Amino acid sequence: MDILQKFLDSELGERKILNNFLMSEINSIEFYKCIMDFIDSFEIRKGEFEGNEFIIMKMDRENFILYPERDYRGSIEIPYSLAIYKNVLKEAINTYAKQQNIIP
Repeated sequence: MDILQKFLDSELGERKILNNFLMSEINSIEFYKCIMDFIDSFEIRKGEFEGNEFIIMKMDRENFILYPERDYRGSIEIPYSLAIYKNVLKEAINTYAKQQNIIP
């Protein structure tokens, strides 16, 4: 069983968060390239990428946290998050992008 399938089978909540992230953020080749450049950047060891709905927080070169950030009555609300390893995140993005015909 590959690493992505093990991850997706582990918890329904994790699958839902990852699917929500993919549907929200991987919708064009431009966003795909920007997100993959951020993930792969060796120069960015730690930082954030602000997408349409989700923030991708780079904890170090191999570990990321995905979470939606919402403005609720003037304060920031983070209803849930997902910690994810770089290779799993990249495989999920690439698989989704191919399914959506964003990349060949």
